[in-house]
Amino acid sequence: MAETYDRIFKNGTIANQDGVHRSDLAVKDGKVAALGDLSRASAGEIVDVRGLHLLPGVIDTQVHFREPGLTHKEDLETGSRAAVMGGVTGVFEMPNTNPLTVTAEALEDKLARANGRMHCEHAFFIGGTHENVADLPDLERLPGCAGVKVFMGSSTGSLLVEDDEGVRNILRVIRRRAAFHSEDEPRLNDRKHLRVPGDPSSHPVWRDVEAAMKCTRRLVALARETGARIHVLHISTAEEMRFLADHKDVATVEATPHHLTLDDTLYATLGTKLQMNPPVRSALHRDGIWWGVHQGVVDVLGSDHAPHTLEEKEHPYPESHSGMTGVQTYVPIMLTHVAHGRLSLERFVDLSSAGPARIFNIASKGRLAVGFDADITVVDLKKKKTITNQWIASRSQWTPYDGVPVEGWAVGTVIRGQRVMWDGELVTPGAGAPFRFLETL
Repeated sequence: MAETYDRIFKNGTIANQDGVHRSDLAVKDGKVAALGDLSRASAGEIVDVRGLHLLPGVIDTQVHFREPGLTHKEDLETGSRAAVMGGVTGVFEMPNTNPLTVTAEALEDKLARANGRMHCEHAFFIGGTHENVADLPDLERLPGCAGVKVFMGSSTGSLLVEDDEGVRNILRVIRRRAAFHSEDEPRLNDRKHLRVPGDPSSHPVWRDVEAAMKCTRRLVALARETGARIHVLHISTAEEMRFLADHKDVATVEATPHHLTLDDTLYATLGTKLQMNPPVRSALHRDGIWWGVHQGVVDVLGSDHAPHTLEEKEHPYPESHSGMTGVQTYVPIMLTHVAHGRLSLERFVDLSSAGPARIFNIASKGRLAVGFDADITVVDLKKKKTITNQWIASRSQWTPYDGVPVEGWAVGTVIRGQRVMWDGELVTPGAGAPFRFLETL
């Protein structure tokens, strides 16, 4: 008797850990139940995906959704709506909210706010501070916690841990991989006079290559001293990428779509909309980050989605806010690099789903394989579109890619077998659940 499934995605092409090949995919109870020729099987629903590619669900391991405290910019509903509209099935959200996510109560509050409102899978980082070091071994093991995040360069209030002793104390007590914003705060303070009022192109002069490189050298030394695992976020310099290539035993590495796509010539047209921490730099550094992608140094992509209102972005530099939207444009921007031959589809899958699952030990995610959650990013690799501000679902409603043509588009976001976004429409709202992690099951 033929097997019966809840749903079959039929006639698609799957890009997976074993290559790219034609295959049907069956779902039962939210899991991948079968792959291959399922022409004789039956299901409650048959979805014809002929001409489309099925990718393991894209996981964005660095977003700022601003809730609680800064919801005029973004909240968990609007941020996750932007995610699924762009083909992202899950996110790790950052702790620099108000109040800061540095206690069990704050984490519990975020999970409660997410329940029934977030459209994608989710986990929340706990911020590492001087004050909560003793609690971190318990905090990092709480359900829904992505791990510990430490800001070594300018951030919000007590989240800043700029000194080696503070970082050392954190690394000594935790057991999971910790994520770091690596810019040297003393150097940033010493160079503030280099900011030119009204000129955002001075941003990478102030936050220079050595500010990033000096901090990353310190961080790797502390990881070796304490025997800890570190994850270095949003690498912006060619020098850091070459350095981290020699320290892959302790350090995993993130690159962002904006550091792989944009360069400092765009300050002339985008102005403060290009302003990020760490900064968008010259094409030489962009090429150095691509070197890290091609050589396997980069483990994951993260959007560093960090929305501000246009009013906040348009303050005269340096009063303007650093950050841009990115979670919704992540997939089309990177698929355009695939279309232009700069990245293989298999490497994109590795960076966007298999890599996050591997380095953060996410349970049942990162592959289209029997027994894994049926999280799928359905893409049309030939679809040509133009990104516009009007398409952006973020509350901030703007993108630095406004007017940019792309080739490759997410036409479906499937989470645990349910179509959440399909053909540009949100069809199953509020379906997201917390990620589970192998180290804390």
